[in-house]
Amino acid sequence: MATIKIKQVRSRIGCPKTQRRTLDALGLRKTGRVVEHEDNPAILGMVEKVKHLVSVEK
Repeated sequence: MATIKIKQVRSRIGCPKTQRRTLDALGLRKTGRVVEHEDNPAILGMVEKVKHLVSVEK
C-alpha cells in the first residue's frame, strides 16, 4: 500500500483539544516533525481535520 509523509508545520498552541488529540494520534508532537503513514481513509480523515497545521507529501 502507498504511504504518505505528514509534517507538522504550525504549532498546536491555541488549538481545540480534539485537534491536539488528532495530532497525537498521528504521532506529531512538535513542529517540524515528519511521520510516515499508510494512505488509507482513516489517516486521510485525520489529516483533513488538522489540514491547517500539517503538510502532506505522497
